Amino acid sequence: MSFLSDFKAFAMKGNVVDMAVGVIIGGAFGKIVSSLVNDVIMPVVGLATGGVNFTDLSAELTKAEIDPTTREVVKEAVTLNYGMFIQNVVDFLIIAFSIFVALRVMMKFKKKEEAVAEAPAPAPEPTKEEVLLTEIRDLLKNKQ
Repeated sequence: MSFLSDFKAFAMKGNVVDMAVGVIIGGAFGKIVSSLVNDVIMPVVGLATGGVNFTDLSAELTKAEIDPTTREVVKEAVTLNYGMFIQNVVDFLIIAFSIFVALRVMMKFKKKEEAVAEAPAPAPEPTKEEVLLTEIRDLLKNKQ
């Protein structure tokens, strides 16, 4: 039973739960940004570069072998798909930039909250007793 109780204590710690939530939200955020890249940004970039679709760019290292009698592919061509690499690099850069902007905005709000929390509270009005004691102190000082 000690193992199970230790695991439960570990799993319910704030850091582990926060990390799990972050991973789930990060996965969903990644899908949104991937859609942004694939469906919005890359078509515009492709249009600007003359209709080039980056995912289709590749270099053929060896040609496919085709059986001359049956015209069937005996051996697939070996290709270097550098277009997919370019697509993934652009995808990564946009995701990294989006996360950077989101964290920067969150830190800005956090600093604003900390500044409000650190602002010194105005001194409270002295009570009647404090005013009276201050007057007595001043009178005693003047007598000496």
